[in-house]
Amino acid sequence: MPSMTLPRSILAAAVIATTGYVYVEAGLPGLNRAEAVVPTASAAPLMVPGAQAMDFSSIVKTYGPAVVNITVTGMRDEGEKDSASARRGAPQLDPDDPFFEFFRRFGPGGPQMPKNPQLQRGLGSGFIVSADGVILTNAHVVDGAQEVDVKLTDKREFRAKVVGVDKRSDVAVIKIDAKNLPTVRLGNPNNMQVGEWVLAIGSPFGFENTATAGIVSAKSRNLPGESYVPFIQTDVAVNPGNSGGPLFNAHGEVIGINSQIYSGSGGYQGLSFAIPIDVAGKVKDQLVAHGKVTRGRIGVAVQEVNQALADSFGLKDMHGALVSSVEKGSPAEKAGVEIGDVIVSIDGNSVDGSGDLSSRIADIRPGSSAKIDVVRKGARKQLTAQIGELTDTKVAKADAAEASRGKLGVGVRPLDRDERREAGTEGLVVEQVAGPAARAGIQPGDIILSLNGNKVSSVEELRSLVDKAGKRVALLVQREDAKIFVPVDLG
Repeated sequence: MPSMTLPRSILAAAVIATTGYVYVEAGLPGLNRAEAVVPTASAAPLMVPGAQAMDFSSIVKTYGPAVVNITVTGMRDEGEKDSASARRGAPQLDPDDPFFEFFRRFGPGGPQMPKNPQLQRGLGSGFIVSADGVILTNAHVVDGAQEVDVKLTDKREFRAKVVGVDKRSDVAVIKIDAKNLPTVRLGNPNNMQVGEWVLAIGSPFGFENTATAGIVSAKSRNLPGESYVPFIQTDVAVNPGNSGGPLFNAHGEVIGINSQIYSGSGGYQGLSFAIPIDVAGKVKDQLVAHGKVTRGRIGVAVQEVNQALADSFGLKDMHGALVSSVEKGSPAEKAGVEIGDVIVSIDGNSVDGSGDLSSRIADIRPGSSAKIDVVRKGARKQLTAQIGELTDTKVAKADAAEASRGKLGVGVRPLDRDERREAGTEGLVVEQVAGPAARAGIQPGDIILSLNGNKVSSVEELRSLVDKAGKRVALLVQREDAKIFVPVDLG
């Protein structure tokens, strides 16, 4: 059964989150009345030039007819591997984890599926982008559906064909057999500003053509497992059934597709996420033309540059994506990208963070070349990479850890021959952790590969590097199959 998400989960500290699901007989939560706050006479309101209350009635009247209600029908059983929870990874999270709710689908029992196959229905939203019946919605709304029905605001109903589904971006294209349909007008999300008004129209809990408004809370949010989408974060009220509906700016232009929410209860809690319409548009064009989406890749794992890492690497700012591992034989390795490089631009386009890198590389046609600007040990360097094609092969996920003894607070030893063969690398394995390393998250069993970009293969090398280092160091460690830089404050 398809999902109607408006939810998956989120990495709290970084507000990294993701999901959206098809509403499946979810109970309507109780309504909470907001108490009015009346300013006192002494509290003069702050008047901002140009700021005014928004009236979205003309947008709803003009473009509301282009927003459709989607009903999906499918079969589910307990052992089905393609279930929403399996795809989102929820079963791998502890039920007490605060992000567990964000990954589960809305529906009776959440990730628990019925014991026997049975017919289930889900609800979602979508919007018409061409007068001949092409409609954009979320992939989780229609993925796996046996039947997809579309209802217009004029009460006409159509059986829709699923043109294509792209799970990585959570975008799907469906089509109905009709002509001269009302359509939305697409805008440029790159022009939006944090704080500007936005409007969502959809079918929350099945209430068709419901309009809710709010502001843009943040741009380019990178959510867990969704590195190819720089999400728009808003505080627009979005609930199960809103999935796949449009997000309008104050000019009546669609700038995003409402896709996910952060929720500990299954309902709206002030954090909503939308797929930028330019990202969705590129996916739509490929799905219509080829039925699938092709993305570029270079074969690196990256992480955000925080202040501690910037200090450790001598960076002037926290701009760019820090390379924590380079896949052997990958386009990046052939181009000369090294662990510890900070990628700051691709083909002249700035890379502000790890999410920017993934989306920019994905947009490049496989087989073409790209200029990659990196900062290596304080110096800027330009490399040329032949872009590969992203496949469905699994990418190792990084945890977090670090270690060393003395000032570092770690007891280490060299890997033996069998351990080196199993790990596929050389380094020092951590046996005991205390002090700075423990506070940084280092754990017994972690393998220290380098300190501030200098490889370590002996205890003496590590001790010498620590003694020469300043107050902060960046350790490159391997935990199982993942590599990650960990900043350690030596105090």
